[in-house]
Amino acid sequence: MSYKVEYTSKTRRDLKNLPLDIAKNIILSINSIKDEPYYYVKKIKGTKNHPLYTHRVGEYRVILDIEDKRLLIIVIEAGHRSKIYRKY
Repeated sequence: MSYKVEYTSKTRRDLKNLPLDIAKNIILSINSIKDEPYYYVKKIKGTKNHPLYTHRVGEYRVILDIEDKRLLIIVIEAGHRSKIYRKY
């Protein structure tokens, strides 16, 4: 049971602004967690009704929404760990 991955337009802009090798590492890392996403992510505290998750890729983090009913991983945002959590 493999999940499908969708990127928001915000995430696409974030990845364009990152160095090419880091953006590739993020995409490869997200594609590698499609089979068991909950094993590789942590729940962000304070989001009980609709939990968001964070995935670590070196010094960068990716904010994810996982929909089990549709087997879908929605990539919401990507960025450096020092700035990514300010909204959440």
